[in-house]
Formats: sequence, C-alpha cells, structure tokens
Amino acid sequence: MIGLLSVVRGYNILVIIIAQYLASIYILSDDVCVVSVLLNKQLFYLVFSTSLLIASGYIINDFYDTEKDKINKPQKVIITEFVSKKFKLTMYLVLNTISVLVSIFVSWRASLFMLLFAFAIWLYSHKLKRIAIIGNISASALAITPFFAVFLYYKNISEAIVLHAIFLYLLILVRELLKDLVNYEGDLIYGYQTLPVRFSLIVAKYIVSFLIVISSLVGYVLSQLPEVGAMFGYFYFSIVVLVVSGVLVHFFRTKKWYLFQYNVIKVLILFGVFFIALVSY
Repeated sequence: MIGLLSVVRGYNILVIIIAQYLASIYILSDDVCVVSVLLNKQLFYLVFSTSLLIASGYIINDFYDTEKDKINKPQKVIITEFVSKKFKLTMYLVLNTISVLVSIFVSWRASLFMLLFAFAIWLYSHKLKRIAIIGNISASALAITPFFAVFLYYKNISEAIVLHAIFLYLLILVRELLKDLVNYEGDLIYGYQTLPVRFSLIVAKYIVSFLIVISSLVGYVLSQLPEVGAMFGYFYFSIVVLVVSGVLVHFFRTKKWYLFQYNVIKVLILFGVFFIALVSY
C-alpha cells in the first residue's frame, strides 16, 4: 500500500483538487456562494475524474521510468519496487476506466475530454518525454490540463484568467527543465533526449533563465490587474524568487543544487494555489 501511494503521489493530487476548487470559487464561477460551488455535483464528478487520470498518469510514468529512477531516485525505487509491474498496469487501466465512466455524469463532451487526456498522458509517458523540448512542453501542458477542464466547464474567460494560466504554465515549464537538470545522469545513460542531454547543461540553463524572464514579465503584468486583488503580492514575491533562481542556476553545477531550485519553484507553485483565495480581497 505504501509503495502504491508513493507511485500515485497522493499529496500532489490533493493539491490539484484544492487548486481546482479554489480556482472555481474565486476565479471561474459566477456564483458568489461558496457552498453552492462545493456542492456542485457535476464539478465534483469532473474533479474526481481528473484526479483519477492524474493518478493513472503517475502509475504509467513510473512503469516506464523504473530503470532510470534507480539512478535518479534510488530511495523512491526501494519503496515502489514492492508494487509489481502487472499490478501497476492493472491499476492504470482500472483508474482510466473509472475516470471516463464518472465523467459521463458531467457530459459526453467531458467523457471525450477524459479519453483524450488519458491518451495524451500515455503518449507522453511512452514517447514524448524522451524528446528534447517537446517532452517539457507536453509535460507542462498535461500539468495544467485539470485546470483547463474546469475552465471549459465554466466557460469563463478574461484577460486575468488567460494571463494566470500562462504564468502557471511557464512556472511548470521552468520546473520541468530544472527536473531535467536533476535527472541528467539517468537520462544520459538510458538515452532520454532531454534538453540537457541533447544540447548540453549550459544551453538548458540559458533556456531556464529565458523562461524565467518571460515568467517575470507575465507576473508583473498580472500584478497590475485589479482582478487579482491582494494576490498582487504573490506575483511580486514570485518575480523576486524567479530572478534570483535565474541568476544562481548559472553558478552551481551539482545535482543537489538543481534539486533545491526545483523544490523552490515547486513551493512557489504551491503558494500560488493557496493564494488564489486572495483574489477576492
């Protein structure tokens, strides 16, 4: 059981669920009543379906990366090796099936969306993640897909929402590139053509810095919009953290440091989730 929980990363899924509901309450929904949003059955089915697909995505990703993770994440492999590959595949198929069936209660369009989402996750895990740049772009796109699902449900669009989505996407893209720096050794040995492997660590670092500059500019624009309310403080804080990270990434060359920067961006994204509530102030 512990091995399976480690594979599906339940803490990540919980954060995504919270983020979907906070985005629904404070950004996307026109309903000012929090209770009505929380009791919305269709929204629950949608969030539950995406959560199951995310869990299945972690499982299939772990299935394909077991050998590589023995180098990049040896401590994790010690735990997850107690879960057989056959059981992983079974759970992957079961979660995908339940997700699609549950989404039918939302609409046939939602069910089709989940089918496409499931296929995209498999394609990424099986093929795309091994391709430089495309792997990073697709991983970041898949990461924001649960929010896109909620966005489509509410059919709400504005300048602030679009910019917020772009900002989140860029942060995740920076995080994915930093993860490639962390996993450089294992990717090199097993032939994953990630950005650092294909073009060198130096090139990857400059691209990280470039994306950080773009992210900071988007964050500044967002901070000036009245729609973000008190969340403007988060964007200012993010700019400072991003700029410092963009500079320091060129001065350190150890896996330990790359992992630290990766976790900093991860925490920054986590703060962004909970600070969504500041939009109403």
